[in-house]
Amino acid sequence: MKYLKILLLLLCVASCAPIYVNHDYEKSVDFSEYKTYNFFTDINSGLSVLDEQRLIAALDAKLTAMGFQKTENASFLIDIKSDEFQENSRNTVGVGLGGGNRGIGGGISIGIPIGQANVNKRIVVEFVDDSKMGLFWQATSESGFKPNEKPEKREAKFAAIVEKMLENFPPETNK
Repeated sequence: MKYLKILLLLLCVASCAPIYVNHDYEKSVDFSEYKTYNFFTDINSGLSVLDEQRLIAALDAKLTAMGFQKTENASFLIDIKSDEFQENSRNTVGVGLGGGNRGIGGGISIGIPIGQANVNKRIVVEFVDDSKMGLFWQATSESGFKPNEKPEKREAKFAAIVEKMLENFPPETNK
């Protein structure tokens, strides 16, 4: 029952605000070598402490479900960065003025924005192998962000973001 509630909440959050994700990775990497992970100790994520903990918990849960183990001597480390940006409202009201006489006309039209600007959050998750090549995989997500959301909704939002970020990890490489 608890999982059903979480799934429904996750679907509700995911359907309300789309999450856009871009992936990039080093083509020469053998992803089958990576079985253990940990987080950088000096992450400067740009998130609040509570949101950072929620994102790390979501990453832990997903990576564990994928068969990865969190250890001190990990094969790769995870770094997190984020920033917020505002997107102008796309809702406008058009006001026009026009006139004409004998086939000659003119007009003026303006769009007046309605509502407030949307706040979006960009989160970048990077997988780094310090012993070999450094950064080898990166996912960047962009989605709507409501600063006053309840903790449960924030947790579900971060779970949805992580799910979308890691849905194609590890990537299929043509060797």
